[in-house]
Amino acid sequence: MNKLAKIDPIEETADVLGTIGRNIRRLRNESGLTLQALADQTQLSASMLSLLERGKTGPSIGTLVVIASALGAQMSDLIDGERAMADDMVSRFADQPVVETAAGVTRRILRHDRARGVEIAINTYKPGTASAPEPVAHDGCEFGVVLDGSLEVTVGGRTHKLQKGDLISYPSTEPHRFTNTSSSPARTMWLNLKRDPMA
Repeated sequence: MNKLAKIDPIEETADVLGTIGRNIRRLRNESGLTLQALADQTQLSASMLSLLERGKTGPSIGTLVVIASALGAQMSDLIDGERAMADDMVSRFADQPVVETAAGVTRRILRHDRARGVEIAINTYKPGTASAPEPVAHDGCEFGVVLDGSLEVTVGGRTHKLQKGDLISYPSTEPHRFTNTSSSPARTMWLNLKRDPMA
């Protein structure tokens, strides 16, 4: 009897981290930045960036967004910069790139429209997890709505408790962080614009 091959989650995670690392290095080189120059822009250490480029550590979603912004890209460019949608009008569930950070936050990219600078994603936060260890800031603006559960969103030092159906919007240049302090998973939809149209 033939048995279906099972995907090894450890190998799958290593593949994702390797892809992220290669894309960071590629975009950094295309931008003519050294590791130290990128470190200065992102406030991350050069040694941490080196580990990321070599696929040796798992970045948080906040870290990926900050790095992507510094490189003039979207987070999905780091996750799978070579992926092309088979149908430009439809984003198939099976084709949507997914990344799970070490912090227990999963991000599914529904659409990344490079021409318009728009990214739409579904983020899932396990209980007790956060988007990043500390609030992060980058270019653009964001709109987020809670689909299930609840989420605490801190923007510019002020914390907002969001419940199912609540929406928040703010300029991404304000330091922000998302935390699930509840005992249930939280699922959200996030719209990121690379540039703030009001700026």
